[in-house]
Amino acid sequence: MRKKKIRIGILAFQGGVAEHKEASLQALKNLKQDGEVVLIRSRKDIKNLDALILPGGESTVFYKLVLNAGIFQELKKIKNIFGTCAGAIFIAKNIKNKIKGQKSLEVMDMEVDRNAYGAQGESFEENIETKLGKINAVFIRAPKIKKVGKNVTILAGNKKNIIACEERGKGRNYLATCFHPELSTTKFHEYFIKNLVL
Repeated sequence: MRKKKIRIGILAFQGGVAEHKEASLQALKNLKQDGEVVLIRSRKDIKNLDALILPGGESTVFYKLVLNAGIFQELKKIKNIFGTCAGAIFIAKNIKNKIKGQKSLEVMDMEVDRNAYGAQGESFEENIETKLGKINAVFIRAPKIKKVGKNVTILAGNKKNIIACEERGKGRNYLATCFHPELSTTKFHEYFIKNLVL
């Protein structure tokens, strides 16, 4: 791996922050890559980030939390972003069924349907095939990726049911999953670091 130490930030307002931190640290270790994982809560935390992870949580309050922290524009400038569940909604260019005032970073060329899999009680686990191998995927009030742009590659699912995808180009790279990889595997964190960040 790259000799240079990398700095990965995790937006730390809601969702599986601790789980993402643990998965990221384990991924760095598995890749034998020197790096640190920091929690992002304010503008000063964003300095010198190589990548950002957006955990799940409540997609409708993401924008308010980020706006209140004064970091919305700064997040848009980060070149490598990995969004899981609500985090995937927050990087999408288009959101279906959004509530009034709900905004996203609008950086990844996809349309996402918020809470398409239903309420929390309808959450489920499923073994899925991905380009990274078979994994156990945990879906919690999951969104559905309805459409993607021509530069977006599907990593799990198919055109009618996209579960994970990536977009690379012009020095900006994005990874999105409808499920919560941090709860069952480090494969997606390793993939993000190795293929999109380094």
